[in-house]
Amino acid sequence: MGDKEPTTPAPSPTDEALDIATAAAPSAADASGASTAGSSTNVSVLIIGAGMAGLSAANHLMQNGCNDFCIVEARGRIGGRIVSIPLANNQKVELGANWIHGVLGNPIFEIAVQHGLVSVVNVPKPHKVVATTEDGHQVPFSILQEIYEAYVCFLRRCDEYFLCQYSPPPDINSVGEHINYEIEIYLSNVQDPKEKRLKQLLFNCLLKRETCITGCHNMNEVDLLELGSYTELQGGNIVLPAGYSSILRPLSAQIPKEAIIMKCPVKKIHWKRKKTLTGLETVDEHSENEDSDDSDQTVTEVPIGGRGASVESNGSASCDFPDRPVRVDCEDGRVFNAAHVICTIPLGVLKQTHKTLFDPELPHYKQESIENLMFGTVDKIFLEYERPFLSADISEIMLVWDDDKYELHATSDEERASDAYLSKNWFKKIYSFAKVTDTLLLGWVSGREANYMETLPHEAVAEKCTEILRNFLQDPYVPKPKRCVCTSWKSQAYTGGAYTSIPVGATQEDIENLAAPLYATPQAIKPAIVFAGEHTHSSFYSTVHGAYLSGRTAAQYLLANDEPDEIIMESDGSDLSAWIQGISLD
Repeated sequence: MGDKEPTTPAPSPTDEALDIATAAAPSAADASGASTAGSSTNVSVLIIGAGMAGLSAANHLMQNGCNDFCIVEARGRIGGRIVSIPLANNQKVELGANWIHGVLGNPIFEIAVQHGLVSVVNVPKPHKVVATTEDGHQVPFSILQEIYEAYVCFLRRCDEYFLCQYSPPPDINSVGEHINYEIEIYLSNVQDPKEKRLKQLLFNCLLKRETCITGCHNMNEVDLLELGSYTELQGGNIVLPAGYSSILRPLSAQIPKEAIIMKCPVKKIHWKRKKTLTGLETVDEHSENEDSDDSDQTVTEVPIGGRGASVESNGSASCDFPDRPVRVDCEDGRVFNAAHVICTIPLGVLKQTHKTLFDPELPHYKQESIENLMFGTVDKIFLEYERPFLSADISEIMLVWDDDKYELHATSDEERASDAYLSKNWFKKIYSFAKVTDTLLLGWVSGREANYMETLPHEAVAEKCTEILRNFLQDPYVPKPKRCVCTSWKSQAYTGGAYTSIPVGATQEDIENLAAPLYATPQAIKPAIVFAGEHTHSSFYSTVHGAYLSGRTAAQYLLANDEPDEIIMESDGSDLSAWIQGISLD
């Protein structure tokens, strides 16, 4: 039983064709006739993407009386990078978003509490971490605790540069360089060579862990001065017992089924158009003197009319727009004519397609910011077993790889990026295996190694993970998993990676540039295109709550009128942050 060959789910759980039954919206065939292939549909607001940002924008429009919108989603399901699948015993595993990050001021947590999806009083489970070396020696807990506490201090010092006035040491530009600089000073006081080596390897393990948290290949890629731009909400990481996808139900429940059109990838967005004798035509911005140089961003960001005026004759925020100057062509031939577009396409897809997706091309400052920001790969490996084999009190095994032993075989970065090198070493980026349940383990892998892992059959990944566990636990009887499930976020056509981070040379301003709306003409009161998604929130990038808030902000751009204070922010008007501060979450 224990050595039963692992099986590969078909198709891969992150394949675009996956339908999540609990959160599926209607297919295009079930939608109204206006959405059939080859047809032309008029709509006030077209939302591209039914992930968290798109659903948030749609709900905010509806709460303010705007029902003339449509969502086009490339996949056959809603949720984007939120996807839970059931395994044995109806155990839900998260292929994408894993936790609600923080409690106070987190709208996702508030929605979860409002709908009974999470317990307000959170009793954390005992968490016992065991660190072992490649030869099976367990690291004394006192050393593990010492190194972890030192590492946290080093990371906090990196955070402080964003707000402080002093500069880092010369020639140190990345988080990785700064932490390694601190490690070198810290270890200079350790006399015993073996102890020093062990502590160095523990620091290396924690840096690998950080690449999965940040979403990069190596912490040397992450800009030191910008690390603190990310704001961490207090309250820890919260798990939704019914799976993260359960949060999609309350967000999609009020949206009319016919308003969400599935399996409808967008091919082209014609966003700058003007009236001609033959109708609306797309403007070639390079032939327009008024916009030949967008460095001042006048046309794209600050309309002459000012944001305070209203285009509606009655001054309401009803989205009743007379003109629909934006044309969106879909891959299946459908055409949407919209007054405004809310674009929630992930940064990974924008990086691949922005040159051909927008007509005319995006302004140069936006293109530069898309190129500047990083959209790394972070993947998960789930190992499901017939029976438990780890000690019941152990919740995670940290893998303390002897990195120097294999780094010596590759002298250059180019060589370490080669398939020949990665085929022999990709698995050494897995920093731990954590228990999800007694019979389900989870490993994380990031960067180039994750990209390479995505090319392997799940059986090969399962074999390698079994070999790793047998070596580190010094137990030849560790069973093979009955199932291995690997995510493939980099190779997903409608994602292209995991989430956003700020690499060396980029700044928080690049995220703000991505979020800046585009105006079709200098006279336009409201934007033609508004951008949303985690990559557009300058302090909550890489999070679900960042995506949610960006969708709400995008809707507010289109709802703004003479009395913006009247915009409804939440459906029931409650503010859980105010009262939850008095409730213990520990």
